[in-house]
Amino acid sequence: MSTTIKALFPGRREVELAVEHLVQEYGIERTDIFIEPAGSKNSAGDQPAGADVASGQNRETPEGSGAAYEGQLVVSVDMNEDEGDAVIQAFRDAGAVEVAGG
Repeated sequence: MSTTIKALFPGRREVELAVEHLVQEYGIERTDIFIEPAGSKNSAGDQPAGADVASGQNRETPEGSGAAYEGQLVVSVDMNEDEGDAVIQAFRDAGAVEVAGG
């Protein structure tokens, strides 16, 4: 039987870490993981993080442009019920501030 677990994260770095753990350590298919802003605030950010840092991208955002990172992100995973404990643990290990479902 299938179920969905959602977690709220403070930023992109924690989301990237959670997704990496889910895919590489727990074998969750990337197509079963969904990421979205928790609200209407900007979740793109103005500081390099994760893949941006690794690839050497450093996008500067002008002061007062309104593009500063302010929003939290929600990650949801569709999976089999027997994978729920592993997903919850991966979310918590990566820094989720809230986990629901399962």
